[in-house]
Amino acid sequence: MAKGAFQTLPGFRDFRPEDCAVRNYLFRTFREVARRYGFVEYETPIVEATELYMKKTGGELGTQLFRFDDQGGRDVTLRPEVTASLGRVLIDSQRAYQKPMRWFEIGQCFRYEAPQAGRTREFYQFNVDLIGEADPAADAELIALTIELMREFGFKQGDFVIRLSDRRYWQNFANSRGLDEDQAEELLSIVDKLDRDKDGASGLKLEKLGLSLEEVEDAIKSPSQLSEDLSTVLANLEDRGMREDVEVDLSIVRGLAYYTGVVFEVFDAKKKKRAVAGGGRYDTLVSALSDGKVDLPAVGFAIGDVVIRNLIEDTPHASAKMKAALDSETACDVFIVVADPDQQGRALALATRLRAGGVAVSYSLAAAKFNKQFKAAQQSKASLALVIGNEFPEISLKVLTTREEVKLTADDTIVETISKYLNQ
Repeated sequence: MAKGAFQTLPGFRDFRPEDCAVRNYLFRTFREVARRYGFVEYETPIVEATELYMKKTGGELGTQLFRFDDQGGRDVTLRPEVTASLGRVLIDSQRAYQKPMRWFEIGQCFRYEAPQAGRTREFYQFNVDLIGEADPAADAELIALTIELMREFGFKQGDFVIRLSDRRYWQNFANSRGLDEDQAEELLSIVDKLDRDKDGASGLKLEKLGLSLEEVEDAIKSPSQLSEDLSTVLANLEDRGMREDVEVDLSIVRGLAYYTGVVFEVFDAKKKKRAVAGGGRYDTLVSALSDGKVDLPAVGFAIGDVVIRNLIEDTPHASAKMKAALDSETACDVFIVVADPDQQGRALALATRLRAGGVAVSYSLAAAKFNKQFKAAQQSKASLALVIGNEFPEISLKVLTTREEVKLTADDTIVETISKYLNQ
């Protein structure tokens, strides 16, 4: 077969070292902010029973599943999202945990949809959920965490906006127009796609429900009254100094059927990209999955790695912060340069001692000239080079950034000495 004949499948990605470095930066930031807010990490399987997603997710999700029969004849799916898996876990496990539960997961998801800017068929999601608390203070806590996450990535006020809404507003609207449950779900689906409607299809769909596009647009632009929960969330964010980062936008309803109350999405301020993150309250999902045996209110959100990376790279100060973080990471702390080939054995022994002491060490595996080794040291981005020659146990330490050079002795204190230089 010709070289390079195998390619990744459409919508799937290879992660080369530089891509893994970016992914690790994202994950590290996710974990750091989640833990500031008292959340603990959990994990669920990538493969689940298909029935889990067909029971209460709704929308287009059922048509986007990577679904297959396994060798045991079971109908299974690569998970398209994590909330349903969390609901399954909570049915069996929630009694063991004090409420509210603050949980987060970082994991891979899969959706069979057309690849495009900001959207792939496999992606990583950071999912954060606050479980067992019905008070809107929990919604505000999740939104505040989202705002702090964006700030931690280097975004400034005015770079992004969180658009808030409440699905109950539309349920009340549907009830006032005499729509049944299925029609109300259709209305929510239409509202969710209004800003993407390019051919007037929304108006035709609304007419079938006995509604006009004009009255729906008026309901978005001029709400008669905000829900009490939404008003409470806004007041809570005002107290935190975060009110300027959010705005009410009743066109936000979220595409999954399990949302029940306040919902939100994160956009770049100019709304040139698809939503960076989104979430909301889902008080009935666990009950639906357990056939009413477990009733547990919850609120959560998810952010995908593809869109947030694109937005970081397109925002100069966020991009600069990420670049600085990546530049500070090195494959090794110390590169050993062997100036005298006869000292190769002692160099290996020194490398072993340093590694055992927690120092990351690299060196040229094959014999090479001094200049080539020193060039390799610089390319490795190591902080220090240790030059071993025929004066051993005396060695030279070179600080690669400043060219400072000092003489050391490879004695019992060498690990401690090197560690001090690395921590300066």
